[in-house]
This record gives sequence, structure tokens and C-alpha cells, in this order.
Amino acid sequence: MNLHEYETSQALAPVVHDWGSRNRVQTLVLILATAFGIYLCYRLALPFLPALAWALALAVLFAPFHRWLVSKLKRPSLAAAVAVLVVALMVAVPVTFLAQRLVTESAKGAEVIKTKVESGEWRRAIQAQPRLAPLADWIERKVDLPGTVKTLATWLTTTAGSIVKGSVVQVTEFCLIFYLLFYFLRDRCVALQLIRSLSPLSEAETERLFARIADTIHATVGGTLAVSVAQGLLGGLMFWWLGLPAPLLWGVVMALLAVLPVLGAFIVWIPAALILALEGSGGKALILTVWGLLVVGTIDNLLRPILVGNRLKLHTILAFISVVGGLILFGPSGLILGPVALTITTVLLETWRTRTVAEAMARVESAAASRFNNDGAPKTPQSVTSLLHPPESSEVPPGDVVRGKPSCATHQ
Repeated sequence: MNLHEYETSQALAPVVHDWGSRNRVQTLVLILATAFGIYLCYRLALPFLPALAWALALAVLFAPFHRWLVSKLKRPSLAAAVAVLVVALMVAVPVTFLAQRLVTESAKGAEVIKTKVESGEWRRAIQAQPRLAPLADWIERKVDLPGTVKTLATWLTTTAGSIVKGSVVQVTEFCLIFYLLFYFLRDRCVALQLIRSLSPLSEAETERLFARIADTIHATVGGTLAVSVAQGLLGGLMFWWLGLPAPLLWGVVMALLAVLPVLGAFIVWIPAALILALEGSGGKALILTVWGLLVVGTIDNLLRPILVGNRLKLHTILAFISVVGGLILFGPSGLILGPVALTITTVLLETWRTRTVAEAMARVESAAASRFNNDGAPKTPQSVTSLLHPPESSEVPPGDVVRGKPSCATHQ
């Protein structure tokens, strides 16, 4: 055996796994140190998770606007600063004003309801309908309605005071969101390139993951949230026009309910219409019902296909769990983090499935090639192939195909 053959045999010889060797110990220490460092970084970032989530969502939504500014201004930093200023004017100012007005109106609305309950007006309205008179007696026996309403009014008043006192904290959180947004916009290409270099996925798989995350954020924030705001606005305007108490409060409640799959604004306007009917305002009840069915309900069917379309590739039940579970686990930022976490998990599972099928097919093809070499004729095991790799299993779902190699700013 010559030297070349000896070196080749040594290279191909199985490696003995000596876990007590210096290299193995160093590798194990490196793995443990890396895991501990990742955990510490997670703990450090945890207080900033809501700001990071909203900054990321805004960066994805306004990335096209920033690219347009860069093409005009030729300076990424200046373009990012201008984009952040525009976003702040579009988001922060209305949200701050709405939050203050909402708390004040909530307290006033609770006082109005408290007055009606204590005066017995609600009971007289129900007793005016003979068939519903037993309902008033049942409510009085089972529920301490005046005490419950009084507690609610006290809670709303206390909450209003705490929110006003916490205005400084809210301003700080808003500033942090826009501070992060500036760097997300300016340095997004560098950040995405770093993620690509660290990702264990292939380039095509990484780009597919970026595309699905961007689609989820667009569908959740740019689509679902926009439709919900439209429904809440239309419902609140009708409450105001009909002279119902706290129209802003109930408009916001309808918008929040419209965000959740399965639920919707009807949970608010249907009881309101029933109360109007019980009070003898049949015309107002009819107007509110028609408005809720034909306008508030139809706007969802008109805007959702345009703004959401097929971007949110999740079953209704999965979307409900991701949104509600995200809100419970992360708070308001869970509206983004919940669907994004589920999307990432789904894409990773699809990647595992694709790789497993590809490996199985490679083994089948290798066996077929070996049989061809041994027998001199191709004998492909078609039955095994059909079991391991059905024709549709290797296809990428519609809308998931990565069309060419996208630029760093494609999936922002």
C-alpha cells in the first residue's frame, strides 16, 4: 500500500467518538456557553419584546415607502428619519388622542348605565313587554345588577386615572418603538443578510420563510387590523348618530372584537338593537340592525379579500388560537407575535417534510441506479416511489413559490 492509499484509507476510516478528548470537551463547553448566552439575550430582550414586535411590523409595512424615499433622497439614514416621522404622525398622534378620549368616555358611559340601573329604568323597559317580565325578576334574583354596575364604574374611573398618570410611560414606549423602527428601516438589508448567514436553512428555504413572515404581518396588521378599524368606525358612527351612550367606547370594542376570528362587531350592535327595541325605539333598532348587517358586516367581505387575500395561510381555528393565545401570552403585541410564531413553526415543519421526502426519494433513486448497474436494465420500484413521494407532496403550496432570487429589500 502506497502513501496515497494509506492516507485515503485513514480519511475514510470511521471516527472514534472519544467524548473525553480535549476537542469534544471544548465543543461541549462552547455549546453550553452559546445556549446560556442566547438565554441571557432573550431575558435582556424580554422587556422590549412589545416594542420590538410593533417596530418590526411597522418596518415590514412601511419598507416600500422607505425604499421610495431612498430612491429620491439617496441617503438611507435621512430616508429612515423621514419615514419614522411620517409613521409617528400617522400612528402615534391618533392613538394617543384616542386612548385619552376612550378612557374618559368609558367612565362617563359607566355612570350613565349606573344611573339607569339604580333608577330602575331598565326594569320598566323589560316589564313593558309582558313576555319578558319574568326575565327582570330572574335577573334581580340571580344578579346584583346595581352592585355590579357600581363596581364597573369604579373600576373604569380608577383605570382612567391610572392611564392618565401612566402617560409618561406610554410616551416612552412610543419613543422606543420609533427608535427601533429607524434602525429596522435603515439597516434591514444588513440584518437580513446576517440572518441568512446564520440560518441553518438553505437560501431558498430562508427566502420562503421571510416571505411567509412578511405575508403574515401584512395580513394581520395591514389587513385584519385595517378591516377591524373600518368596522369599529362605522359602528361607532351609527351609535353616535342614534344618540347611544359612549359611541367611541363601543366603536373601539367593536374594532377589537372584529380582530378576533369567529367573533365580530355583531356581539355589540345586536344587544344594542335589542335594548333599543325594548325601550320602544323600534325605528332606531331597525336602523341599527340594517346598518350592522348591510354596512358593518358587508365591509368585512369587501375589504378582507383585497387587504388580506390569501396571505394569511392559516385555517380559521389556527388563526383564532394564534391571535387569542398571542394576546393572552404577550399582551397587545401578541396580535403580531402569535400569528408570526405559528407561521414560522408551520414553515419549519413543511421544510422538514420536504427534506424527508427528498431524502427518501434519493434513497429510492440510488437503489434503482444500483439495480440498473447490477442487472443492466432499469428497474425502478414504482410502487415504493408512489408511496414515498406522491406527486402532490413535493409541490409548494400556491403563493409559496420563491420566484427567483429576491433582493434584500424584497421581503421587508
